[in-house]
Amino acid sequence: MEQNENIIHNSTAEVDGSISPIDSDNGSANAMIQALFMGIEPTPDILAIMAIYFVEGALGLARLAQTFLLKDELHLGPAELSAITGILVLPWTVKPLYGFLSDGFPLFGYRRRSYLVLAGLVGFSSYALLANGFGGAVMVDETSNNMVLSVTIALFMLSSASIAFSDVVADGIVVQKTREANERGDNPALAGGLQSLCWGSAAIGGLISAYFSGSLLETMSPRQVFGIASFLPLIVALMSLSIEEKPINEDVRIERFDRNNKLESIKQQISDLWEALRQPSIFKPVLFIFLWQATPTSEGAMLYFLTNDIGFGPEFLGRVRLITAASSLFGVWLYQKSLRTVPIKDVLLWTSIISVPLGLTQLLLISHYNRSLGIPDAAFVFGDDVALSILGELAFLPTLMAWEMRVRMTWRGYKLIF
Repeated sequence: MEQNENIIHNSTAEVDGSISPIDSDNGSANAMIQALFMGIEPTPDILAIMAIYFVEGALGLARLAQTFLLKDELHLGPAELSAITGILVLPWTVKPLYGFLSDGFPLFGYRRRSYLVLAGLVGFSSYALLANGFGGAVMVDETSNNMVLSVTIALFMLSSASIAFSDVVADGIVVQKTREANERGDNPALAGGLQSLCWGSAAIGGLISAYFSGSLLETMSPRQVFGIASFLPLIVALMSLSIEEKPINEDVRIERFDRNNKLESIKQQISDLWEALRQPSIFKPVLFIFLWQATPTSEGAMLYFLTNDIGFGPEFLGRVRLITAASSLFGVWLYQKSLRTVPIKDVLLWTSIISVPLGLTQLLLISHYNRSLGIPDAAFVFGDDVALSILGELAFLPTLMAWEMRVRMTWRGYKLIF
């Protein structure tokens, strides 16, 4: 799930439904369903949650189209493209605000379902406007390039915010269901299975969209790809109607307002958030991950090198994204299979040591020295990305798992979502 942003989210919404096991006494069909859904009954509620995560991964379909629109149609350079890419991440950095908003200010009597519908409609509108040239409100031509760029960035921001908001709300539902299952004493495997279903749905959506994000650009324009992608947020809006949630009674809302002013409630949540971040067991991992993610990358410049210098097209870049996504999943499997019991500091140490020389191999590609070694450019790019993707997952997974475990032990009133 473009996935490594953090939120401390107070899950108080009253979402109905429980994590129910499948009755395995009804033949081989149920056994197949049980294996597919990891023992969880595929109720409309569960299917809706899976659809939300699937769409989150599948919206990667528009990622290359976004890049090529900025690069080829709006003629931005590597530095400008990198700056705008950083700006588009901003909606993901304020995810705690979305949690406070959905918990503190119910929309049409609901804390979850109504916000998911709104996020889906905003995402659909953003991509639809990008697809048809802003609905004629702005002339798309060379003379109005600054205006076009400003409106384009604004629409990209709205689409990014809609995905981030739906991610927060869906995470909150999953957390609540998991917590309720634990309180009822259900099989812990069911709660873990639900989170695995969510991650798996997002991964499948990402894998499906990875290749087509490039191949579609060989036959159509970026704006046409946005038109296709615009239907994905509509799935979120429609499927969210299947989520069972008790409407908040007006009397209950008045009672809560009288008992604890909404502004004071938000202040208290912010205060709790600050108190949690002051704990060494939390702020140290936060600082580590911040420094890790803040490390500059050559992604923007490398894109221009691959397309302008070597001559790779969108279809090849889509294949690279597909292989990279599959390699990341392999890294997750490899960690769970072989490294889960290895001390975290040892995993971080050796992955960091190994990644240094592997990262420097890009110099061979830039200088074209790989050709002197008899290694084709395409094979070199594939091999380099596969190795670095696997190492990245091996290094990042234990950090996230250790952090979540510490937060659970030190701050029981809230849940950390990754």
